[in-house]
Amino acid sequence: MAILPILEAPDARLRQVSEPVERVDDELRRFMDDMLETMYDAPGIGLAAIQVGVAKRVLVIDLQEPAEGAEDVPANRVKKPLYFVNPEITWESEELATYNEGCLSVPEQYADVDRPARIRATWLDYDGKAHEEEIDGLLATCLQHEMDHLEGILFVDHLSKLKRDILLKKLAKLRKGSKAA
Repeated sequence: MAILPILEAPDARLRQVSEPVERVDDELRRFMDDMLETMYDAPGIGLAAIQVGVAKRVLVIDLQEPAEGAEDVPANRVKKPLYFVNPEITWESEELATYNEGCLSVPEQYADVDRPARIRATWLDYDGKAHEEEIDGLLATCLQHEMDHLEGILFVDHLSKLKRDILLKKLAKLRKGSKAA
């Protein structure tokens, strides 16, 4: 497996609309394995193919929640990778949930984003098997966040112009400081 470079805003490729995948094959599975390794290394809980420069409708997610009854520390987090090929949201609740979101393509910046609390989604998995499921909680938020990437949307696009501008200025300042170091 390989760790891939992650694109960061304002890279124009992050604004591309991703193309559907024609088939799940060994080449795609190797790519999804590399995406997963990249996500774990970053570290993050979700990654869309476009974030590593590939405009295909592919996502990997692993919430890495702690084992049941265990303290929430890295050593107790259980890896349960999920693979989403050509995901689609077929229904969303009117009820909203607010999560403090971050993004590997907008490093070290976080903001509260409102999204539907529950969704129904369809997708193909790692083996090309079709799924349809109602999803809620953090997984629903993460899936919606990653699916936004497939449409060229970043989480900062859900913020008011003022909040987005403040966050992007912080990001630019962070980058300027890291170049000076």
